[in-house]
Amino acid sequence: MKVSFHGHSVVKIETNGTNILIDPFITGNGTTDLKADNVRADVILLTHGHNDHVGDTVDIAKANDALVVAPFELATYLGWKGVNTHPMHIGGAHEFGFGKVKLTQAFHGSSYTEEENHNIVYTGMPSGILFSAEGKTVYHAGDTALFSDMKLIGERNQIDLAFLPIGDNFTMGPEDALVAAEWLNASRVVPVHYNTFPVIEQDAKAFAEQVKAGEGVALKAGEYLEL
Repeated sequence: MKVSFHGHSVVKIETNGTNILIDPFITGNGTTDLKADNVRADVILLTHGHNDHVGDTVDIAKANDALVVAPFELATYLGWKGVNTHPMHIGGAHEFGFGKVKLTQAFHGSSYTEEENHNIVYTGMPSGILFSAEGKTVYHAGDTALFSDMKLIGERNQIDLAFLPIGDNFTMGPEDALVAAEWLNASRVVPVHYNTFPVIEQDAKAFAEQVKAGEGVALKAGEYLEL
């Protein structure tokens, strides 16, 4: 399994001959190395409905005939946009041909802002994602505050790689993310959701060096890990 980071919270997983994108915010993302018009994706996994996570989902999904897996309300909204979706909800898991997806809690908001008509669309509860394939498990926390059930997630799952937000202001900051890393006890921890906007500027390398449980790895956009 090859897992790469592409700026903000964008993650790509290549497994079982399938290209999976998580939260493909590309257009307008100054930290990414990707271009929305030539991204290959068979599956898109979404943590919640904020514009900086849904991003280019509709265009990428239509161009690639990709399946979009998302929390129920968000999946319904995207289905109305002509996208092929599979709705899920927190605590639920589903075994797909490419791997197993389970949605976890996340403490945040979830809505899509239609700027052209000043409309905010409610898109259900935010979530994290546990993805398992090839005997490996990847945890993408989505946007979230620190919450004590991360201990339970760590106890019940052998996590090989965890993506944790460190930007602060909208999500956990580095201090809380270090606690989350300890509770999750993942083999490797990669910081995400930082430096995209001035208000979430952080030192990812400094965070990675302070991770005690497992190995902290500050990936640059386009860099990857093999699991």
